[in-house]
Amino acid sequence: MHEGHDHITLMQVLTESIGNLNLSGRRSLLALLGIMVGSGSIIALLIIGGSGTEEAMRTFRHMGTDTLIVNFPSRMEEHRPVPAHLDTLAMRAALPEIAEIAPLSHHSGRISYAGKYSDASLVGATGGMAPAIGLQLREGRHLSRYDRREAFAVVGARVAEELGAPGRPLRIGDRIRIEHYLFEVIGIAKPWPANPLIPISADDAVLVPLEGMRRLHPAPQINAIIVRGGDAELTGLAQALRAYMQELWQRAVDVQIPRQLLDGLQQQANTFAYLLAGLGGISLLVGGVGVMNVMLMSVAERKREIGIRMALGARRRDIRRLFLLEAVNLSLLGALLGAALGLTVAYGFVRFSHWDFHMAREVLPLGVGGALLAGIFFGLYPAFTASRLQPVEALRAE
Repeated sequence: MHEGHDHITLMQVLTESIGNLNLSGRRSLLALLGIMVGSGSIIALLIIGGSGTEEAMRTFRHMGTDTLIVNFPSRMEEHRPVPAHLDTLAMRAALPEIAEIAPLSHHSGRISYAGKYSDASLVGATGGMAPAIGLQLREGRHLSRYDRREAFAVVGARVAEELGAPGRPLRIGDRIRIEHYLFEVIGIAKPWPANPLIPISADDAVLVPLEGMRRLHPAPQINAIIVRGGDAELTGLAQALRAYMQELWQRAVDVQIPRQLLDGLQQQANTFAYLLAGLGGISLLVGGVGVMNVMLMSVAERKREIGIRMALGARRRDIRRLFLLEAVNLSLLGALLGAALGLTVAYGFVRFSHWDFHMAREVLPLGVGGALLAGIFFGLYPAFTASRLQPVEALRAE
């Protein structure tokens, strides 16, 4: 029986607290807006920041998590040129952990076909190039180790589009002119997602056999080597690869591990997310101060009501509960409205930016829970202030 009486009393207090907020009118509305903006700011900033981070990191994820990039930095004390040929079979025998090896040599040039021209990157490559960078063909075939002495070419998607004419697209078997040589097209690539870690853009390139670069450049040299490690541990493979190349060519070698860069970017993204949450938290604090201001003004205006309640037998904890529930109701409504506002703003911004919408699981609990906790925290002081009023002094208030 006692439990039912407490339940009814709690419901009555809840209903009465909502009615008191309605009577506060404009002041309650302003405090509600403060909580709503604070909660919405946290949610919108975290979603926008997370979506932007995913968009930025997606480019690097295309690279794969088992890739190494070998570069040969130019230094003042370095006098040995980089060779134009690499024995990939000997390299694979020395480093059996390697799954794919793709040395490449590149420089810019002009391609012509049927009276049309295109500026492209001329890339000397081997059969390992396509699997190393994930290049797929629209038609034709890739270069192979048997094409070393042939004048064959695989054309990137953008170059093929520029060289083609309306009603006469570039086809397999056509011959394109590069410098003073004619190359037969054996493959046309599909559009390839650009990756800033790879020194070429396959869409803007024409791939020819690595050994055939001597036709197009008087002194070609390997500019980079793309290595896929398969299931190997990348840090150890990178050290072994650096030691092998330094001993082989007696010059400076730099090995990049994109996976480590990806981990570093993820850490920076987490720091950025904390910063955005902090900025939203500042807005939430402003909203919480607004709640406290409304509740303190409500206590000052309702002193006589508080005195009457105490005279009729209300306990101090009943007074605290009444005012604390008013703060909770105000904060909860503001948090829910803020969540809807934040989701709407974030979704509109992400779609306008042509990103994919990405929301972490903790965003909504953080935004709504933070707003609710802020309201409770800033509502405690007014609630305790009201409960500490002396009945006689409260009854004298006008």
